[in-house]
Amino acid sequence: MARLLVDRPLDTLTIGDMARQLGHSHGAVRNAALTLVRRGEADQGGTGQPSFSANAKTAAAAQAAVISPPGTHAPRAQAATSRTTVPAATTPRQTGPIRRPGGQVYHPRELADLPDVEALNRLRDAGVPVLLYGPPGTGKTSLVEAAFEDLLTVAGDGDTTVGDLVGEYTQDDAGGYVFQYGPLVTAMTEGRALLIDDATLISPKVLAALYPAMDGRRQIQVKAHRGETIKAEPGFYVVAGHNPGVHGAVLTQALASRFSVQIQIGTDYDLALALRIDARVVRVARHLAHQVELGELGWAPQLRELLSYQRTEAVLGTKAALANLVGIAPVEDRDAVATAVIKAAGVKKIAPLTLGKQLPASAARPPGSTGSAHRGRAR
Repeated sequence: MARLLVDRPLDTLTIGDMARQLGHSHGAVRNAALTLVRRGEADQGGTGQPSFSANAKTAAAAQAAVISPPGTHAPRAQAATSRTTVPAATTPRQTGPIRRPGGQVYHPRELADLPDVEALNRLRDAGVPVLLYGPPGTGKTSLVEAAFEDLLTVAGDGDTTVGDLVGEYTQDDAGGYVFQYGPLVTAMTEGRALLIDDATLISPKVLAALYPAMDGRRQIQVKAHRGETIKAEPGFYVVAGHNPGVHGAVLTQALASRFSVQIQIGTDYDLALALRIDARVVRVARHLAHQVELGELGWAPQLRELLSYQRTEAVLGTKAALANLVGIAPVEDRDAVATAVIKAAGVKKIAPLTLGKQLPASAARPPGSTGSAHRGRAR
């Protein structure tokens, strides 16, 4: 990659340009290009699709091959190689924690006798789209981020437009208008994975722009950009998230039929205990989750809320963290949540975290304050 940029010092090359010349997949080329940029050994530009060019450090980078240490290759490449050499039952498993792009750690779970991240990569290699469904906070997005290093994400809601997917014209610094490609086009042209998060909150008319890319055509037409035809490169893959209990979420037949595999995602309460979250609170969450399954309640704390409880407890203490747990529950479920917390924690009363009486002026001053600013204003 570095040698190619050095050989063309006056050019800016897109992922597609470099993939064609090097004979590698778009995903592999993109990862290599971004690695050079992160190390300061190449420059990135472009207002639509990203482009790359050589800088003063690129020539030195081209002199030595960099071999990644074991375990740093993309999960998809590992899964693809292992499947051609050993049976699935004896495939080495990636069960250890995986660090996500934001720095958080994901702990793989079992799916079809495989680590979930490996199962998703096998489905990607086979071109089988996946729909993940379950309550908010159960780790759907975390799983996808851990599985696919080249992931692009669209956060869906009722206001998502076709332009949010395929792109739209935006004004540049000179006052002119340029077409900015959206994540769908970028994922297609670079052979990357695309997560449509909260897909069932997006209007079906908007999602229809995605469907031609997912079927045998594997291409779309960008009507807003002179009817340009975009073809999907190898590696392009779509996965979607669905929260069935969220108001306004509708799983249409057109959407469901595009996803051959649909996986239910729930909270792993054993993992919550392993992460040293207060066992009493985990017990409360299990109990409430059972009530949700029976249709007696509409909400139970998921892993996201349990991790939030742990962080709040570390800062404000157990009493405040318990109060906050009650307060984040939907109003119609708060009494049931409070009752469960009181029983498990052995407290007499619990209410949502609320501001109390105003503190005396002396108590309200920050540590080290002398009050001179107040005296100055009084003079």
